[in-house]
Amino acid sequence: MPVRLPPLNSLKAFEAAARLLSVKKAAIELNVTSAAVSHQIRTLEDYLGVQLFRRYNRALELTDVAKAALPKLGEGFDCLAQAVAHLRSHQNGGSLTVSAAPSFASRWLMPRLHRFIAAHPEIDVRISARMRRVSVDGKGDVAERATVEAWLSDSDVAILYGRGNVLGMKIERLIDLSITPICSPKLMNGEHPLRDPADLRHHLLLHDDTGELYDNEPFWERWLNAAGVTDVDSHKGPHFSHAVLAFEAAIDAVGVLASMPVLAAEEVASGKLVVPFNLSVKLPDGYYMAANEHADERPAVAAFRGWLREEAARSAAAQPH
Repeated sequence: MPVRLPPLNSLKAFEAAARLLSVKKAAIELNVTSAAVSHQIRTLEDYLGVQLFRRYNRALELTDVAKAALPKLGEGFDCLAQAVAHLRSHQNGGSLTVSAAPSFASRWLMPRLHRFIAAHPEIDVRISARMRRVSVDGKGDVAERATVEAWLSDSDVAILYGRGNVLGMKIERLIDLSITPICSPKLMNGEHPLRDPADLRHHLLLHDDTGELYDNEPFWERWLNAAGVTDVDSHKGPHFSHAVLAFEAAIDAVGVLASMPVLAAEEVASGKLVVPFNLSVKLPDGYYMAANEHADERPAVAAFRGWLREEAARSAAAQPH
């Protein structure tokens, strides 16, 4: 006779809280409230009739029986994930769903996607531009893992901005990033021409808030410090939560933008935008692609990941310096 198992949500809540030794971190990972995690753990304790945690003011400690059960429970969830990935690998073999950060999707992926479609007309490509919910998930490795898991729950490949510190996933650094001032050529020879970084004091600064949102260090502040410029206010000027909006303002000559030139390659090549200075500051973050462990078993996923590598290498070689 089959063994009757406890509710799956209760097991998931216990496994996450036990692995992280934190109800709060488990709630972030599972995208639920701390109260919900605590309720699920109590439900499991009542179901089993055993105590799983010793609760202190600011810490959790596993009981002996919980310590013994945790490794097997983790293995069980890994097996479930592999089984689901295997089922997905044989469904819709000619389709491909990609989740990507909006600025990357619009400014890097879309101008190149026609080449993949032309090379693989048999693959039905679906692109989903998605925002990481920084205000909900917070920052750091736990939040990054929660985002990757959420995106891959209904996608084959996820492309994100960050450091890729996500265990248990196929993570591959796609593009190393740097920042530099970028502007319309109209600003190069106007009333206050841009010849030296100190000339920025005469211009409106446009802010791509990606750096501030994810690393607490604004792009302008990082670049001006590296350039040794001290008499330019790095906080004034309009702020944009999406790089794509900031680049539109730069193209319209509203001001000078500090952002990632890899996202402006087409405009720089066509002359709509220029890089006025030869100083680029490397970022600790990059764009990386993530996939489930068995994702490459699907030919469509393997083909897309291979194409991404080739395009990323070509993009890196063509970046303005």
